[in-house]
Amino acid sequence: MIKYYDKLMTYVKNGGNYIVQYSQANNLRGGKMGPYNFVVSGKRITDENAAVTFLKPDHAVLNFPNKITQDDFKGWIQERSIYHADRLDSNFQTILRMNDPGESPDDGALVIAKYGKGYFTYTGLVFFRELPAGVPGAYRLLANIIALNRKKEF
Repeated sequence: MIKYYDKLMTYVKNGGNYIVQYSQANNLRGGKMGPYNFVVSGKRITDENAAVTFLKPDHAVLNFPNKITQDDFKGWIQERSIYHADRLDSNFQTILRMNDPGESPDDGALVIAKYGKGYFTYTGLVFFRELPAGVPGAYRLLANIIALNRKKEF
């Protein structure tokens, strides 16, 4: 994707919605992934029942088209998230906080930045496990991420 970085950022700036579902840090090979700086860490939440705190409960990603609640995090399998965003530029908003038992809270599982007219989202949430398992809350949250650049009139 490094080859297409400029095209992707133009897409976002013009109103696009660019979603990255986790990456390992070594996949960047010196390039940037989003419009603002952050690093991909090895942080993860392995407890699929780890408590989730909504840091920005009024953010569109938690409210449109679906109202996301604690119930949406029930029934997750194997883990919650992997390869969290860390050392974020101040343009990013952290949406969720969670931690494994005995570990420090981490806010890097879902981060969103407005860029121009569009959005860049980086998420370590394990949609690749939850969607095939049919977890309704994962579908609802992913739909909200996809809808970030939409107006409520649609």
